[in-house]
Amino acid sequence: MPDYAPTPLTELPELARELGVGRVFVKDESARMGLPAFKVLGVTWAVHRALAAWTTADHGCLVAATDGNHGRAVARMARLLGHGCRVFVPAGVLHPQAEAAIAAEGAEVVTVAGSYDDALVQAAASAMDDPSCVLVQDTAWAGYEEIPGWIVEGYSTLFAEIDAQLTEAGAHPPGLVVVPVGVGSLAQAALTHYRSRPTGRAPAILSVEPEAAACVLTCLDREELVSIPTGFTTMSGLNCGTPSTLAWPFLRDGLDAAVAVADAEAARAIRDLAVLGVSAGPCGAASLAGARLALTGDGSTERRADLAMGPTATAILLSTEGATANPGSPSPDDLYAATTWPAPA
Repeated sequence: MPDYAPTPLTELPELARELGVGRVFVKDESARMGLPAFKVLGVTWAVHRALAAWTTADHGCLVAATDGNHGRAVARMARLLGHGCRVFVPAGVLHPQAEAAIAAEGAEVVTVAGSYDDALVQAAASAMDDPSCVLVQDTAWAGYEEIPGWIVEGYSTLFAEIDAQLTEAGAHPPGLVVVPVGVGSLAQAALTHYRSRPTGRAPAILSVEPEAAACVLTCLDREELVSIPTGFTTMSGLNCGTPSTLAWPFLRDGLDAAVAVADAEAARAIRDLAVLGVSAGPCGAASLAGARLALTGDGSTERRADLAMGPTATAILLSTEGATANPGSPSPDDLYAATTWPAPA
């Protein structure tokens, strides 16, 4: 891709002191190939593979459902390659300006009454009804796993970049990688990458979800893949009620810990990261909120021991989107002021 360049891996000593570890790095996905989120990494590779395998002569339309950045990435690829695009969005999840950003890429935006899962059903039906269309989705279910698998492969670029950047920084391999989770495809990519190392201790992987949409945490508690109802959250890109069937075995067998965070905790993290020079939206800042929940406060001594996070360990926080990923959403200060979350000292 002509616009490809590695995104920054920013070291933040202030957070290392707060979290009681040796070094903290934030992988900043606020400007990935002209878009404000990491999603385009998976979409570019999946669309490339899907178009190569497309058998119909009428290459018409790319179809997707989205609760955040995935739909805009699909729309961008469709525009660059000269294809139509139809993106299904659950009503009330995205701010109108965020929907307008998808439409500005040339996509038809279809608003669906219901949840992200409802939008997903309608997107799949729309693509199935038209042989000139292909569904490009970042979650899998029975009978639909090839394209989501390609998306996970595309995400591997992010972790290869981190490896090279840590080496350049003279840092130890990570002891902890914190991943915001929606349907779990990015976490699947993280687990695939770090669990495939032939030597050395693999880092602990911590998943972070909104309290209003903690589908992975619920599945881990129940020890089975289930769907849950979701509520409102400012972490709109993580507002998913069903994990990907492709990701679930990796999450079930590979995650070391999982937490759910409140919108107020994400808002505090947005503001703190901004002070330190990192632009993060609610989903991106969720990684810092999750690390704080796991590594500090009551019970943290036991949690840190379980994660093997000592005072010299390296932690990686994946900031999966920038502040501009949610145009028109309330500012971090407004979100923060509207909650009872205690203000930082």
